[in-house]
Amino acid sequence: MSSAADPSASSPEPAPEPRARLDRPSIAEADAMGLPLLHRIHPLAKLFAALVPMIAVFFVDGVEIPGGLAALSILCLLFGSKMRWRSRILLVLGFPLLALVLSITLGIWVEPALVSDSPALFTIGNWTFYQGAWVQGLATGMRIIAIVALAMLSGSTTAGADFVRALVQQLRVPYRFGYAGLAAFRFVPRFQLELSIIRQAHRARGIAFGRGPLGWVHRQLSSLVPLLAAALRHADRVALSMDARGFGFRETRTERHLMVIRARDWMFLCVFLLLAAGVFVAGVVAGLA
Repeated sequence: MSSAADPSASSPEPAPEPRARLDRPSIAEADAMGLPLLHRIHPLAKLFAALVPMIAVFFVDGVEIPGGLAALSILCLLFGSKMRWRSRILLVLGFPLLALVLSITLGIWVEPALVSDSPALFTIGNWTFYQGAWVQGLATGMRIIAIVALAMLSGSTTAGADFVRALVQQLRVPYRFGYAGLAAFRFVPRFQLELSIIRQAHRARGIAFGRGPLGWVHRQLSSLVPLLAAALRHADRVALSMDARGFGFRETRTERHLMVIRARDWMFLCVFLLLAAGVFVAGVVAGLA
């Protein structure tokens, strides 16, 4: 009989609430999911592994050393992190294209009289672009690319919550500042969810913003005021909940998630710094040759 039918067939389950997540998986999640090595390395190990070559690259000239550091970082990202194939293609093709663009745009600002003894690449009217200017622009551009690639090595594979916890537990940053920053990290996915709700409300009310670039700008501007109101409400709730829990009343707090520096973290730091040192030595030898 029809009355004996499964009631769940006529009452479908409600759709799950959309969840916005912009953060990377934590170290514990990466270990449980079996993600590649970079996702399972301590945030401070990755930070110092990238920071030392990043500072040193400011004091070198030429293309070899920055180019080698950029290549080393890109290889670590390709083989040591989880990426979609589109991101891998963008990483492999985007940096050479960026190097070409930067070499020309930065080389334009080089005084032609300083490099006039080098061969001319092209001439526009009375202005000539010399090979020496292109080489100087390429050297500066490769330093920028090396810094960006080294920053991605740490930033693209580190969860914001893990980074804050590492600052508080290992570097002794006051937890009042650290966990205020962690709350700010949590605001970002919350804002994305609020923005999607605001746009759904606009569509439900039949609000039209037009098409083209002006319509896009109008749609973005119309979301600012409700998004700001939602941010203020959320900040007020966070402040009240922190006060209710006695946050900041004591100098120290008990950590629920411990950030432990393991042997693999020290090994990664030492190996990467040794590879970076090898890049520096090879670059110096190539420059003297």
